[in-house]
Amino acid sequence: MSLNNNWVNYFLIHLLILILILIHPILILSFSLDYFSSKTFPLSQLRQSYEYQEFRSRIPLNKISVDDDGSDKAWSVYDSGPKCITCPLVCFPPASGSSEVFFKQLMELPKKNIRVIAVSYPVYWSLKEFVNGFIRLIDHLRLDKVHLFGASLGGFLAQKVCESTRHHDRVASLVLCNSFSDTSIFNQTETANLFWLMPGRVLKRLIFKDNVLEDPYFSHDSLIKDSMVFVAESLDQLSQQEVASRLTLNCTPAYIEPHLMQSIPMTMIDVFDRCALSERVRQEMYKMYPEAKRAHLKTGANFPYLSSWQEVNMFLEIHLRHFKDKRCDPFLRERDVLFEPKGFPSSTTPSSPSVKERTRSPTDAADEVFEELYDDNEDRKT
Repeated sequence: MSLNNNWVNYFLIHLLILILILIHPILILSFSLDYFSSKTFPLSQLRQSYEYQEFRSRIPLNKISVDDDGSDKAWSVYDSGPKCITCPLVCFPPASGSSEVFFKQLMELPKKNIRVIAVSYPVYWSLKEFVNGFIRLIDHLRLDKVHLFGASLGGFLAQKVCESTRHHDRVASLVLCNSFSDTSIFNQTETANLFWLMPGRVLKRLIFKDNVLEDPYFSHDSLIKDSMVFVAESLDQLSQQEVASRLTLNCTPAYIEPHLMQSIPMTMIDVFDRCALSERVRQEMYKMYPEAKRAHLKTGANFPYLSSWQEVNMFLEIHLRHFKDKRCDPFLRERDVLFEPKGFPSSTTPSSPSVKERTRSPTDAADEVFEELYDDNEDRKT
């Protein structure tokens, strides 16, 4: 009997030694990052700006739980604009950011009578789980259809939602910004199942390295650099589980089947300067969606919705105008003005003229001319 106990003890000791040998590189790496990376990101000018402070004071952050599995995971939702609109613009952030990275869209587009919703994802470990959770969310919000605006991982998830709900007609259109269609481009498919084991700081450094802010390529443009600092601050606010689940969705082997989405109106927003995705990935997206309209920005880097937000908002408004006076109209219609509750951002406040006043605005007339030029330019490309 004692001989057997000795063998059991011998086996357990060697098993413990083997486990320590296997995990010690991760422990050492985590300790090194926690010990040596005492440098924190400087507070961004965007986060200190009056516009951001006004955004935080006027638009509440709602936590919405829609899953019935007993978990405490919840969607973080900013909802801005006329609540009577049942086909709003819904924004999906990249893996590195939360819903607040779209605060420029949440503040400015409702002044054009557009309802904008920006979400942060709960902890979902599979694409199917994410799609089902999002469908439950829009059902909870009593939305008929949605226009999806996705950036990077958000663009990939928006395509997956569109692909998975094609028989239910829940997605009215897509706007993709610096996005991709196949997770194999990140060369992390074999390690995607291990992200849940890694410390949060290790995962955050996989997404956003400290030295990227010192890259001389971005030093010439203060707006781009400040947008990167803002997103880095947003990333630091995410928990280990949130970052691990996003990286899992980003790197788990999956791809988009474009033939299932050819009937969906789409606009692709890309930048001409450097971003995380290669030119090859961009060209693949163009081949997959030859009918999609293309909107190009001279600068903007990885986060143009922050660094070049005026141009991005203009392209979003042009894209959405094609659905005006249709079933999936994202704009506040004149007959709905009487039923719109008071409060920010109301379509009848001084900062946002009524529908009648806006139809007479010279700014709208100029925008319509630009829209026609934009359409003509796209027709020549096709």
